[in-house]
Amino acid sequence: MDKQGDQQQTVTLNNGVTMPLLGLGTFRMRGLESITQAVDAALEYGYRSFDTASVYRNESDLGQALRQLLPKYGLSRSDIFITSKLSPSDLGPGARDACLKSLSDLGLDYLDLYLIHWPGKQGWRSDDARNPAIREETWKALEDVYQTGAIKALGVSNYTVAHMAQLLGSCRVPPAVLQVEFHPRLPQTSLLSWCQQNGVHLQAYSSLGCGHLLENVEVCKVAKAHGRTPSQVLLKWALQQGVGVIPKASSSVRIKENFNVWDFELSSEEVELLKGDGTEKKYCWDPTGVA
Repeated sequence: MDKQGDQQQTVTLNNGVTMPLLGLGTFRMRGLESITQAVDAALEYGYRSFDTASVYRNESDLGQALRQLLPKYGLSRSDIFITSKLSPSDLGPGARDACLKSLSDLGLDYLDLYLIHWPGKQGWRSDDARNPAIREETWKALEDVYQTGAIKALGVSNYTVAHMAQLLGSCRVPPAVLQVEFHPRLPQTSLLSWCQQNGVHLQAYSSLGCGHLLENVEVCKVAKAHGRTPSQVLLKWALQQGVGVIPKASSSVRIKENFNVWDFELSSEEVELLKGDGTEKKYCWDPTGVA
């Protein structure tokens, strides 16, 4: 991990691109006013990475907010890292056009990272035998966009080890990032190990377990010991394992709190303690049944 400035830490992806380890997630963030307020606070407190997706329907508002606010902080496009994702409905022949539409909606010449959001085609059954082929077709289309420079790094979201192995077996451009649900109740041990062995950066979403882990006994115990909030402890738990985080927050207080995680460390015992008894629980979507 590298230092960037005094606070923000980064990871160098397998193609040489530098990505902040902590970014602002924008899932369920809607409306220009609320997005502008969140982006304003995030930029003020040091965030330089923003995560969106076609299915969030906020790309245009995020792009507008960034264009408006970057000059306020003396920043330019090259100072920030923007991630978007391909809708499951656009897997297949529509992938290239969908990616270009995201670029247009965001008002950008390039995306720093573009992810396939889900390993299955929307409207198909999870076990549909056509899913592997359409993933491969989609990746090839995005590789072509990547070669033009309109995408600086390519990755996937919600892929399992089996999906990743299939992708590595057919790709020209290996995936740089895998974004999945990851928290102490879903430590994804085998997936994290696979990513480390294959040079893929693992990035977490739902680091707080959709809020369920904020009142967890072990989390609160560790937070109290460090004089920190449960949210900060949960984010640090991932970061100390080399896993990136993109916590969604809309209030200025929470946005600041979530970024203030660089000046304390969890012990290895605390990292293990937070995993509890090893019982795994998904609070979001389960991709394991996707063919």
